[in-house]
Amino acid sequence: MSLAELICPAGTPAALRTAVDAGADAVYCGFQDATNARNFPGLNFTPEELQDAVVYAHMRGAKVLLALNTYPPAGRVDLWREAADAGARIGVDAFIVADMGVADYIARTHPQVRLHLSVQAAASSPEAIRYYCDNFGVKRVVLPRILTIAEIRELRKEIPCEIETFIFGNHGLMVEGRCSLTNYLTGQSTNMDGVCSPASDVEYVRGADGSLSSQLAGFTIDRFGADEKAGYPTICKGRYAAPHRPEGYYAFEEPVSLNLSRLLPELIEAGVHAFKIEGRQRSKSYVRNVVAAFRAAVDDIRAGREANIADLVALTEGQKQTQGAFETKKWR
Repeated sequence: MSLAELICPAGTPAALRTAVDAGADAVYCGFQDATNARNFPGLNFTPEELQDAVVYAHMRGAKVLLALNTYPPAGRVDLWREAADAGARIGVDAFIVADMGVADYIARTHPQVRLHLSVQAAASSPEAIRYYCDNFGVKRVVLPRILTIAEIRELRKEIPCEIETFIFGNHGLMVEGRCSLTNYLTGQSTNMDGVCSPASDVEYVRGADGSLSSQLAGFTIDRFGADEKAGYPTICKGRYAAPHRPEGYYAFEEPVSLNLSRLLPELIEAGVHAFKIEGRQRSKSYVRNVVAAFRAAVDDIRAGREANIADLVALTEGQKQTQGAFETKKWR
């Protein structure tokens, strides 16, 4: 396959059509249950909606990737098996999986459908990636957002599958597939229920001074001034007061957004097969604008032209954008 395939988010059927029309090479989506890591009310697809979406995408030359990227708890594995059976019957182009049991079931039951290893699996070493390739026939790995371009270039030489990297959107640096913080407060698991900071536990409280507090399960996660943009309350991106920092600080990570638009040529040169845009919870307008901008950029780079990336700051989370670990040049 060619390098720089553009993989775009689709949280709803309307967003899927928007992404395809804006130039996505492939879209990724999930069912309306715990089998995917964005299991929120109002998002995702019924089997009937996914069937229509696959027809729409295929008629326009785009692929559909089904995210089954959570971990089945004991006694509930049938939900993931049924989702895999439905996806294969519908005709999705690949499954994005994290759990080894789910990967094994699909490899044995639906060997004709490609397997992509989710970032939720947190596989970043050649040995870990080769294990999935050798045992389950994985064709592509979605790399965690912790590797430099130099590391990706070396990794490419040592693994027998394609590489996909995130290029835009949420810059979550908790170890993918291993976050238990939201479960501690809400009882809902990102890894097994597909819910990080469920909306039913989220509340915003306006102060007398115009400030806005974001709360999760009754706990204040952050407080914003009247002129600040309020973030969604996730524990890892909360701002906390402590005896040594009474003014408040980001104890885990600052809410910044990943934007690798300037590094696209280097990522292509390093051997990245697919660029992934995060944002299944985003609006159609977000999807349209971001996908169109990166579609134009990738096409320019492929044609040997200098890419003209629009300013995407207004569409990002938090106040800042970052290139994260990717911009580090040296092998660490």
